[in-house]
Amino acid sequence: MDAQEIMKRYAEGQRDFSHVSLVQVCLTKANLIGVKLIGADLVGANLSGAELTEAHLKQAKLNQANLADAEMTQACLTHADLSGADLSGADLTQANLSGADLSGAKLGGTDLSGANLAKADLSDVDLRCADLSGANLRETDLTDANLDGAYLGGADLTGAEIQGATINRAELSKTTMPDGTVHR
Repeated sequence: MDAQEIMKRYAEGQRDFSHVSLVQVCLTKANLIGVKLIGADLVGANLSGAELTEAHLKQAKLNQANLADAEMTQACLTHADLSGADLSGADLTQANLSGADLSGAKLGGTDLSGANLAKADLSDVDLRCADLSGANLRETDLTDANLDGAYLGGADLTGAEIQGATINRAELSKTTMPDGTVHR
């Protein structure tokens, strides 16, 4: 399936494209609200600026994909592979990324407020100036992550691995730290 085919079928009302192969497809600024791409292969796809609000991308392969500035509010990305993906400036407010692999991803300036990142792999991730307010980061791997200037107010980092993480100028008010204490 190619970009024209998926856009044609979406315009006709089809929403379920689970398990399709869309490797390196170009869907920049595509309107795909509520689309189901469960288990889809989107390796290297260009979805920059795409509208993916409430999209279902559970177990999707999005490694090396370009999702910069994408609108992904309340999207389901549980156990998705987003390793090496570019999500800079994306809106992932209240998205579910539990168990997702985001290792090496670019998340600078991303809005992850209220997102569920429990047990996700965020090792070696760029989260500079990202909004993680109220995010669930329980048991998340943040090894060597860059959180410079990130907003973590009210985030829950209980049991998170933060060895080697850079947290300069980060806002930590009311953040639950890995050991369970609440930062004042």
